[in-house]
Amino acid sequence: MESKVTVRTIAEAKRRGRRIAMVTCYDATFGRLVDESGIDIVLVGDSLGMVIQGLPNTLPVTLDEVVYHCRAVARGVRRAHLVGDMPFGSYQASPEDALRSAVRMLKEGGVEAVKLEGGVEMAETVRRLVAVGIPVMGHVGLTPQSVHAMGGFRVQGRDEDSAGRIVDGARALQEAGAYSIVLEGMPTDVAARVTASLPIPTIGIGAGPSCDGQVLVLHDLLGLPGDFSPRFVRRYEELGLRTRAALAKYVDDVRRGDFPSKEESYQSADAAPAPKPDDKDTPPRYGPQ
Repeated sequence: MESKVTVRTIAEAKRRGRRIAMVTCYDATFGRLVDESGIDIVLVGDSLGMVIQGLPNTLPVTLDEVVYHCRAVARGVRRAHLVGDMPFGSYQASPEDALRSAVRMLKEGGVEAVKLEGGVEMAETVRRLVAVGIPVMGHVGLTPQSVHAMGGFRVQGRDEDSAGRIVDGARALQEAGAYSIVLEGMPTDVAARVTASLPIPTIGIGAGPSCDGQVLVLHDLLGLPGDFSPRFVRRYEELGLRTRAALAKYVDDVRRGDFPSKEESYQSADAAPAPKPDDKDTPPRYGPQ
C-alpha cells in the first residue's frame, strides 16, 4: 500500500509540481473504492445535501449529518487524506463555535482536516483552529453556502474588484495557517494568479487547469446524476445509465421467474451440495449460511 497522504504530503506535492487529485465521497463503499484508486484527498462534502439528500443547495445540511457521513467514509479510507466540510451555521457565529464543530468532526467523524468557506472574514477562525492543531482547507470564489447572497451558483471574479477580493481572501487564509485552498467557479486567469501567489496548494473546481490540483463531485464524474453536467465536469463513466439497465434486467428476471435459480437457492440438508474448497475462507457478509 502507498504511504499515507497527509498535510505534509500535500504541501510537498506543490513543491515538486505534482498535481493533486481530490474527489468527494459520502459512504464507506465508495470510500474504499476511491482510496484504492490512488486519489490523494477525499472530501466528505456538504454537497451531500444535493447529491445524497436531493436538496436544491447545501444550506440545510447539519453538523450531525456531516459527522455521520464522515464516520462512514472514514471506515473505507486508509491511505488518502480525509477532509470534512464544515456545514453552514457550524462555524460562522464565532471562532469558538467553529472550534467546537471542528473538534466533533475530528473526534466523532474521524477526518484529518476540515474545510470551510470564506476569505478575509474567515481568517481569524482559521487561525483559531490551526492554533489547536486542526488542519484547515480554505475555499474561495464561488462558495455554495453563500448561494443566496451571490444570487445563485454564479462564476465569481469576472471583474477586477471581485477578482481582487478572491486574491486577498486566499492570501488571508494562507497567512492564517490554511494548508490548502479550494478555488471554485472563477476565470482561469484569476485562479492562475492566486496559485502563483501562494506557497500552499490550490485545488480547483471550475477554475481551469492552472491550479495545483482538481476536485470533482464523485457522482458527477461517474455519471450518476443523470443529465446534470456543468461545464467544468468531465464524465468518466455513465453509471447512471448502466445502473438503470442492470436494475431493469433484474426486474425482468424476477418477473419471468429466472431469478433466483437453483444454484442461487438453498437446499434441504440432505440435498445440500458439497462446499467449495474456499467456502470456509469466504463466509457471506450477510444473510443465512
